[in-house]
Amino acid sequence: MTAHRSSHSGNFCGRTRREFVWETGCGFGAAALSSMLASDGLLPQASANSAIDNTMPSGPMAVKPPHFAPKAKTVIFLFMYGGPSHIDTFDHKPAMKGMDGKTVDVKTFGRGGHKSGGRIVEPRWDFAPHGECGKMVSTLFPNVAKHVDDIAFLHSLTADSPIHGSAMLMMNSGKILSGSPALGSWLTYGLGSENQNMPGFVVMLDPTGGPISGAKNWSSGYMPATYQGTVFRTEGNPILDLNPPSDFPPGLQRRLIDSIQDANRRHLAQHVGEEPLASRIASYELAYRMQSSAPEAVDLSDETAETLSMYGIDNPKTEAFGKRCLLARRLAQRGVRFIQLYSGGAHNDDNWDAHGDLEINHNKHAGATDQPIAALLADLKRTGMLDETLVVWGGEFGRQPTAEYAKGSGRDHNAYGFTMWMAGGGIKGGVSYGTTDELGAAAVENPLHVRNLHATILHQMGLDPNHLSYFYGGLDQKLVGVEPVRPIREIIA
Repeated sequence: MTAHRSSHSGNFCGRTRREFVWETGCGFGAAALSSMLASDGLLPQASANSAIDNTMPSGPMAVKPPHFAPKAKTVIFLFMYGGPSHIDTFDHKPAMKGMDGKTVDVKTFGRGGHKSGGRIVEPRWDFAPHGECGKMVSTLFPNVAKHVDDIAFLHSLTADSPIHGSAMLMMNSGKILSGSPALGSWLTYGLGSENQNMPGFVVMLDPTGGPISGAKNWSSGYMPATYQGTVFRTEGNPILDLNPPSDFPPGLQRRLIDSIQDANRRHLAQHVGEEPLASRIASYELAYRMQSSAPEAVDLSDETAETLSMYGIDNPKTEAFGKRCLLARRLAQRGVRFIQLYSGGAHNDDNWDAHGDLEINHNKHAGATDQPIAALLADLKRTGMLDETLVVWGGEFGRQPTAEYAKGSGRDHNAYGFTMWMAGGGIKGGVSYGTTDELGAAAVENPLHVRNLHATILHQMGLDPNHLSYFYGGLDQKLVGVEPVRPIREIIA
């Protein structure tokens, strides 16, 4: 695919998004601008040994043309690790009212295995209608509820596994086994990155730790390492070991990199198509440029007190996730292609995996994320970015309507039917698609698979999910698999 640069809608202080990316690249300067013009064919190409060549966006992360006009330029995936309960958040089940403790015949499959019945755990939070669409939302999300007219709720998602590790891999890569590229890798492979000074795929983890399976969730799999996710920290240096030693003389690092790159390029010229080597060349240059651009991107000192408060950064309860949401907006504004934020890490009640006390668990995690998520939606909308930024919310599965144990309100995993939602990026607002049964145990109307979600994300980004492929192992590999997969057109504006 050839390099291609496209203009973008949205305005930042009188500048288009493209102009904003060019002006805030931190270290681009005249040389970088010249290299971008050269890559467009507007200036002569620089020599292999020139400084301009070091910043030339002609490598694996160069911007590539989409298959068709995209509705979105960036994806922000808000991953609620552990599995939030759909019937306690956005999937209203009035028939369960008054059924608490009753034994019902319902087929479930979770970490406790297959069961044919159980004790009903009535939803612990009240629901009320919100917005012009009248969407029923529980009191767990009073702030997100204010934005339902911008959200499309998907109530009939299904997945292939009710086990965290394999379900996480499926939600992130489309496969239950490790070794396949993550969604962010597919997007950067297919589209490149608009900001050559920043990674195209950024991951921000919960302070308690990463999710199960760890880096496999943002791996580039069988693709070159260029396309894997880069983990950003929200405190201190965004990336560990990024800065050079303090005693390096000025210019020494650049000369060392130039020497290494010169040798790498000579070797690559003799081994055309050696993708790992091409990725290594690109990674050296990206790391060098990020020394100035990454710290600037995560520096919140230029944000107003009003903005920080809106995201809940002045409140210990919401501060951590609020920072990640605000950073997601800043990274999207700077042209990062795919940004994934994790709510929840480690084990037990450090994430949404409510096997014990449902109320303690979900009050904790919804309380930490509701205000920041609402602020992100509001901020994207007021800056004109929501139109071209696709926001996705959800976990690896939902939870069962019945209790997992003889006592308590804990729910087991449910991959038979659960809720996710999407907003912005050409998605209809104020709509709900698909349903689960009256207990929320399984999808019954317009069932969807994780592949349909992935197909919709690719489609909104201007990529045909059934034609975006990568040749590996003798096959044209695809994120959505072998069989044709349909985007969820009912929620596309």
